[in-house]
Amino acid sequence: MARAKKNVSPVPAGSTLHSIASQDLPRSLQAKARGETKMALIWCGTELLSERGFQITGIEEILSRVSVPKGSFYHYFKSKQDFGIAVIDNYVAFYDEKMSRIFDDTSCSALSRIQQFVDEGKEGMVRYNFKRGCLIGNMGQELASLNDAFRTRLEAVLSAWEARLKICLDLAVASTELPDNTDTRALSNFFWIGWEGAILRAKLTCTTAPLDQFSTMFFSLALNQNASKA
Repeated sequence: MARAKKNVSPVPAGSTLHSIASQDLPRSLQAKARGETKMALIWCGTELLSERGFQITGIEEILSRVSVPKGSFYHYFKSKQDFGIAVIDNYVAFYDEKMSRIFDDTSCSALSRIQQFVDEGKEGMVRYNFKRGCLIGNMGQELASLNDAFRTRLEAVLSAWEARLKICLDLAVASTELPDNTDTRALSNFFWIGWEGAILRAKLTCTTAPLDQFSTMFFSLALNQNASKA
């Protein structure tokens, strides 16, 4: 009698191929696979709230997606609002890593770094079929007039992002990419106001055209200061 073959995984756990395959999974399921239940819930919330509203997203759906019992949710979070703040903090940490990787890249000029940020934003919109936007922008539009705790937290995030981009614009001034009289604070503020609006419009049109139009105008405004100074 032939011996039954063992069910051997084609990608052994712990191998490089297994690591690569795991990276194809949503971060929520990666966290669940590592036994990190709280992070699985937070990442699931991050993924869903990047696509839709906070109020329409139910706790039951989040629990179902990561196969976690309801009692676990309230073990980690006092309320849905507490969960929402944790999701915001997680998104901010993720975004801070992205901005540091791009804006601190000394191998290219300061303005090239900003263009890289724009290009990666466009790639992300295409990757998720224009369903995901900026979680901060999504929640801000939905909750700014309804919940002061969310409003103040979201505004603080955008202010921090403006300060982060200002540093990159200051480098552009120092390297003479931009003129000495550039108001980098105002320019950074303008970028984030326009960028968030362009992301929303890209979701509506399902194209990157709004992001291209905004970035073209942004760089034109920044660079044409040289011409006006001459």
